Amino acid sequence: MNVMVKRRVHVAAAAMISADQKKVLIARRPSNVDQGGLWEFPGGKLAPYETGLEGLKRELHEELGVEIIRAQPLIRVHHEYPDKHILLDVWQVHEFAGEPFGREGQAVRWVPMEELVNYPFPAANLPILRAVMLPTEYLITMEEADEARFDAFLERALQEDNIRLVQLRAKELDEASYVARAERALKLCRQYGASLLLNGEPKLLEQVDADGIHLTSERLMQLDRRPIAESKWLSASTHDQAQLSQAAVLGCDFVTLSPLRTTPSHPEVAPMGWHDFQQLVERAGMPVFALGGMTRFDANHARAVGAQGIASIRDFWK
Repeated sequence: MNVMVKRRVHVAAAAMISADQKKVLIARRPSNVDQGGLWEFPGGKLAPYETGLEGLKRELHEELGVEIIRAQPLIRVHHEYPDKHILLDVWQVHEFAGEPFGREGQAVRWVPMEELVNYPFPAANLPILRAVMLPTEYLITMEEADEARFDAFLERALQEDNIRLVQLRAKELDEASYVARAERALKLCRQYGASLLLNGEPKLLEQVDADGIHLTSERLMQLDRRPIAESKWLSASTHDQAQLSQAAVLGCDFVTLSPLRTTPSHPEVAPMGWHDFQQLVERAGMPVFALGGMTRFDANHARAVGAQGIASIRDFWK
């Protein structure tokens, strides 16, 4: 029996961020190529001898007439097409020289990040859209009995640490108390331009119009389809390959993966370490936040091994 061996194509792509951090550059594929007319993040195929960053520097010079000054890994996406396997090696370009323009006649456009969803992209680009729109720090709130103290801690994180993604975790509260806290937290998050996810049953969104739901690993494994609308963020706690695969089945927008290190809250759980974390992230197919003993000092290391960024309780909740 003949077995078709798919071509493996390694592509470097750039999420080029504007100086004000509010826009990203996208390009339209020519009409005479595969998936022509769709929008994409600029880049191209690597030559056999190139690394992802080397290839990206060459491609951006050839396509857009710019020189990369500072870039950082964003996400690696494996995508299966009927005839080929694509690896999208995506870098976030923070600084570049020159004014980008379509040197090959292609349309290019600076687009506000929140408007990216209005443009048609190839399916392989969808995880990149999520990664571009997400921040690199994910605050998980600490258990706190005193409501005034909770509000003060949250506002400090939003105002002084510039936190823009918050998970409201409060397992010690009953539902009524949780909803009341969530309403106050949502008001604060709206004030500072942050997104709030509720750690609880998806039906909580019927009571609090937050930005999404975070699923525990137990709740994640019990579901068989996405429990909330596509317009809301869906994240989940994961600890192994089976849970990452389930998150992909449900269409989670991003996940936390833990524990990287031994933590005071779960001293009995063996940490996975950076090597195993990187192996799991490589095939996750969605943005992954590193969790478990993480501090801001770990942020660059986490990004280097493929993470979206870091999630933390103690380092952000001071």
